[in-house]
Parts: sequence; structure tokens; C-alpha cells
Amino acid sequence: MNRRETLSLLACALIVLLTLCTASSADEPSSKSHRVAIQVDTNDPATINLVLNNARNVVEYYTARKEEIAIEIVAYGPGLHMLRADTSTVKDRLQSLHESMPQINFSACENTKHGMEKAEGKEIVLVPEARLVPSGVVRLMELEEQGWSYVRP
Repeated sequence: MNRRETLSLLACALIVLLTLCTASSADEPSSKSHRVAIQVDTNDPATINLVLNNARNVVEYYTARKEEIAIEIVAYGPGLHMLRADTSTVKDRLQSLHESMPQINFSACENTKHGMEKAEGKEIVLVPEARLVPSGVVRLMELEEQGWSYVRP
């Protein structure tokens, strides 16, 4: 075999090897992970639905890329209405997202909850999908300090 034939054979082998490596890595999950905190501080239905749409779209995007994603939606101030069992306009969507996309978590500000309870003179019940955090703003700060991306619609 002459030098030209040897180089051609090596080039073909390299192409086959690169093709195999690319094909196998496309099927394997990526080790890359993403984390995003989304703020909800308004009781505006359009904004709340935008947040839920964005969260769903982000999960779908990274799931299709086989990359990990974690989303925490943090509600405080008037935004807590999103997570209140008695005033939420998106209760059904929260339940559906919670069931179909466990990557999305909902955090409710305890400070806001206590303030609303005092102002309204009654106990505030949250939707089952929500978890209470001591302070919504502090929770967002902590997530950012841990390297989470931050989105405010």
C-alpha cells in the first residue's frame, strides 16, 4: 500500500470514528444542567400565565436537548394570589404542571402569607403544589447566590 492509499484509509477511519462518536453522544443525556428562579410579585393574570408558559417552554426545550433543568417559581406580595387556594386563577394549570413537569417547583412567601392573614382576618390556604419559604425575596437571593439564573417577567 502506498502513502496515498494509507492516508485515504486513515481519513476514512477517522470519519467513521467521528460519525460513531457523534451518533452515540446524541443519544446520551448531557451532563449540563440549568437552574432558573422566576419571580411572581403581581396578581396580574396575564403575567402569571406568561410565567407558567415560560416555565413550560424552558422545561420542554431542555428536555428535548436531554439536559437537566430545575425551575423554582417564587411568589410574594400580590403574586402570592397565584398560589392561594381561594384566589388563584391558575389552580388547574399548577396541578397539571406539577404532575407533568416535576422540574417546576412553586415557593410561597411566608411573610406575605402572614401579612395577608392579618389584613383579611382569616387563615390563608395555599394550593397543594406550593411550599412555604420564610421570605420570597430572600429565597430569590439565595438561589442567585447558588448560581441560579433569575427571570422577572
